[in-house]
Amino acid sequence: MLYGYGKAVLSAGNPQVVVVSNRGAYVLQEHGDTLIPKRTVGGLASAVEPVLTDYGGTWISWCGRLDNSGRKTGAMLEVPQADPRYHIQEVLLTEEEHTRYYHGFCNACLWPLLHQLPERCTFRQDYWEAYRLVNRKFARITLQTRKEIYWIHDFHLALVPQFLRCALPEAKIAFFWHVPFPPADFFQILPWGRQLIYGLLGSDLIAFHTPQYAQNFLETVARYYPVKIFREQGLIRFRNRRIIVSAIPVGINFHRFEQLAADPKVRLRAQEIRNSLGAEKILLGVDRMDYTKGIPQRLKALAHLLEQHPGYRGKVTLLQIAVPSRNGLGEYGALRQEVERLVGEINGHFDEVQGAIPVRYRYQSLDLPELVAHYLAADVLLVTALRDGLNLVAKEFVASRIDGRGVLVLSQFAGAAQELQGAVLANPHEPHDLARKIKTALEMPLPEQRSRLEAMRRVVKNHDVRWWWQSHFKIIKSLYPGTIPTPSAARL
Repeated sequence: MLYGYGKAVLSAGNPQVVVVSNRGAYVLQEHGDTLIPKRTVGGLASAVEPVLTDYGGTWISWCGRLDNSGRKTGAMLEVPQADPRYHIQEVLLTEEEHTRYYHGFCNACLWPLLHQLPERCTFRQDYWEAYRLVNRKFARITLQTRKEIYWIHDFHLALVPQFLRCALPEAKIAFFWHVPFPPADFFQILPWGRQLIYGLLGSDLIAFHTPQYAQNFLETVARYYPVKIFREQGLIRFRNRRIIVSAIPVGINFHRFEQLAADPKVRLRAQEIRNSLGAEKILLGVDRMDYTKGIPQRLKALAHLLEQHPGYRGKVTLLQIAVPSRNGLGEYGALRQEVERLVGEINGHFDEVQGAIPVRYRYQSLDLPELVAHYLAADVLLVTALRDGLNLVAKEFVASRIDGRGVLVLSQFAGAAQELQGAVLANPHEPHDLARKIKTALEMPLPEQRSRLEAMRRVVKNHDVRWWWQSHFKIIKSLYPGTIPTPSAARL
C-alpha cells in the first residue's frame, strides 16, 4: 500500500533519484528460490517513498537479510510488484556487520549520544570500524546506480556523502538527519566525531528538523574545522564548495489522514475503541518501545494525577500502544519490563469497584486505518518524549482530528514543539508538571480545543510531506542551476 499517493508523474522533466538509507520501504523474504518484497510501516518509508513513486529511481537499503557468503551485491527488484514505480537495491550485511554496525555503533553509541544520554553510550573501536566498513559498502553499491540526485538519510550513513564525493566530485548530494543533533559539547564526547562531521561535509545540503539542530551542527563543524561559516544564511564554505545547512522538518501525507478520518469504517472503529474502554475521557500514547519516548515518565504522571485528583479515578483511561522496537537489545527488554511493572502497579493501586481501568496497555503495531481510529477515539494524545528529533505521531493526530476536538500534550523536548504551538507543552522529566498539563488538557473547553487544532492543522497541511522533499530539491537546484528539472507539481 502506498498510503494514498496516486500514479507517478514520470516524464523527461523529472530528476531520477537515488535514496540511500539503512532501512527502506521493503524487507525481502525468501520463499524457496524466490524473493518476495514485503512492505514495511514506518515514518521514513511513508515520508520518502512518494519521491520515488513520483519521480522514479532506486532505493538502496538493507532489506533485512543477513548473508555470510561473501556476495558483494544483493538483489534488485521493481516495486510494488503489481504496479512497479521504482527499484529497490538490497545491501547485504553479514551477521557480524549488523551486530557491530547497527546494534553496536548506531544504537549503543550514536543513538544515546544524539539524544543527550551519554551515560548510556558504549564506545568501542570495533563498533567504529564496522560502521566505516558498512558505510563504505553502501557507498560502493550506490556508485553502481548513477542518477541525478543522491539523497542519503540519517545517522546510520553519515560517512557515505564523503565516500561518494571522492568518487564523483560533481555529484549532487543531499543528506537528511532525522534525529536530534546535540550541542557541540555533547557531540564532542564521540571519539570519532571529527570523522563523522567530515563524512557529512561531502553533502551539498544537510537538513535537520529544527533551526536549533542546524545551529548545533554549524557550531560543531566550527569546533573541528577552520572553515568559513555564515550562520544566518546556513552556509559553509569547505574546500571550494558551498554546503547549505537548513531546517526542513519532515511532513506527513496530510490528505491521506484526512481521508481516513472521514471514512465511515474508521469512525465506526473509533467508536468501538471508546466503547471497549468504558471511560469518560481517554488519554492515548502511541510510541516505539524506546527509552527516549518517556513512557515510564508518562505512567508516573498519570499515577500522580489520580493520587492528587481522585475524581478522575474510574473516569480516565490511558490507552498505551507500545510498538515493538529493537528486540535484539537487552536494555529494550528491560524497558518493557519496567513499563509493564508500572502498568500493573497503577492498575492495582487505583483499582475501582466500578469504572474504567486506569491503564490499558498493548504491545503491538497498528496499521494506518487502525492508527487513525485510535487517534479519533482519544480525547488527549500524550507525546512525552525525553528528547525526539521531531515526532510524526503528533502531526498525524492533528491531521486526523477533522472534528475539531482533541488536545495534544507535547514534550517541550520534541522537535515538533517548534511547529505545533497549539499544543500543551510539558516537561516529561517532571511528573508533577506533566500531570498538571494532562489535567489542563482534560478540562480544556471545546472552543479552545478547536482554536488550537485549527492553528496546528494549518501548519501540518502547509508543510506536508510533498513540501518537505520538494524543499530539498529546490535547494539542490539553486546550487546547480539549469541542471535539475523543477519538481513535479502533482497533487497527493
